[in-house]
Amino acid sequence: MHPATTLAFDAQSLIAQAGLEDPELFEYVFGGDNTLLALSFVLNIALAGLTILGIVYLGRNLTDPRAKLIAIALMLISVVSISSYTGLTSALTLGVVEMPAGHPAAGSTTAGEDGVLTMWGRYLTWTFSTPFILIALGLIAGSDWVKILTTCAFTIAMCVTGLAAALTTSSLLLRWWWFVLGTMFFLVIVYVILVDWTAEAATTGTGDLFRTLKILTVVGWFGYPILWALGVEGFALLDVTVTSWGYSILDIITKYIVTFVAMAYIVDEPASITGGPDYGASLRRPASGDD
Repeated sequence: MHPATTLAFDAQSLIAQAGLEDPELFEYVFGGDNTLLALSFVLNIALAGLTILGIVYLGRNLTDPRAKLIAIALMLISVVSISSYTGLTSALTLGVVEMPAGHPAAGSTTAGEDGVLTMWGRYLTWTFSTPFILIALGLIAGSDWVKILTTCAFTIAMCVTGLAAALTTSSLLLRWWWFVLGTMFFLVIVYVILVDWTAEAATTGTGDLFRTLKILTVVGWFGYPILWALGVEGFALLDVTVTSWGYSILDIITKYIVTFVAMAYIVDEPASITGGPDYGASLRRPASGDD
């Protein structure tokens, strides 16, 4: 079983022990005074759906296989997001986690149960959507698949360690160690985007587009660890609703806005994007013989 999937099952088992079942959590979010928290989930479902429709419309006339591949990678970002946010909305991927001793939110209660509301489903969103963001960025920069898949592996490691940080209840020190470990993985990805892919994009001819995409992506991605540290899972300076809206706004920037900026360029199929009719073919076409 995939490590991320295993951790997701472990997470579900852990939060089930907190005492609140899915219907109770759903009622807490949608039936109480948490309308703003609920809207932070529903808004992303709507925007992900509109983004999928927008990609289908904008990419309807694409003919080049490489341009289509980039468009599909961009679409899969929103496919993952709409599925994951539906999980949050249905309370399937919400839980209540009791913070370890020394944590600022230790002793807090949620709907009468000890612990704080943890949106662990967001980590599933990031685990499965950020690789598609990196695939699209790497292809636009003209990078090779070794480098693209390496960044994908690091981003999965980053998201899984982030999930571990959010769910660790045994030790406050270990929570922050998971956070630091994930941050180190994150910095590897940032280096590749800012250094390697920026140089490759300049050579490929997509430098202007990539400059816009990397600013939106990297600046937005730096917001996630900062928000984690300030939010209820870190120093608890921000409550759950503010933290959730912060994550949702960052998702809007780094997913949907990035998607439409990239698609606006790709639909014209410029030479810097297209790969030709043989792109991705596993076998060479036989040379035509003389008649």
